[in-house]
Amino acid sequence: MAHEAASAARERPSLRIQRHYDEVTPEQVWQAWTDPKALSVWFGPGEDNSVLHARTDVRVGGGFCVAFRLQNGDEHEVSGTYREVVPARKLVFTWTWRSTPERESLVTVRLAPTASGTQMEFLHEQFSDQDERDSHEGGWLPTIDKLGCFVAPQAHFPPTERTTP
Repeated sequence: MAHEAASAARERPSLRIQRHYDEVTPEQVWQAWTDPKALSVWFGPGEDNSVLHARTDVRVGGGFCVAFRLQNGDEHEVSGTYREVVPARKLVFTWTWRSTPERESLVTVRLAPTASGTQMEFLHEQFSDQDERDSHEGGWLPTIDKLGCFVAPQAHFPPTERTTP
């Protein structure tokens, strides 16, 4: 049974985004992902600061909650539980929208120091279908771009690199 469940999870759609941040430490990117004040600045796909509130309890079993408003006025809230916490290296958490609590997915953020900065690998997996994955891609791409501007405001970033596992 466990093998079948693992096999089914691997077959579900996922989204991978990789980004390199020059002259930025893994600790700086980590802080952007884990500090509620930082999340309030960059989180969400809108061009401006659209976060209504952000809370984090960064420990295994702890949780997060972020609510934001889109440019069209729609409000969304996402929450989850931290599954793995390795400071400045790896953050794994569940991802559940308040509007669709039955659709839990999983996010993994990996950070690695490089000679010139930090490599970030973002993986959002276990989507229920391809449409859900594509919808999240439309939100994550501008959100990850905003993260880059937050951690390295002086840098110019090329378009986000996308790969599908």
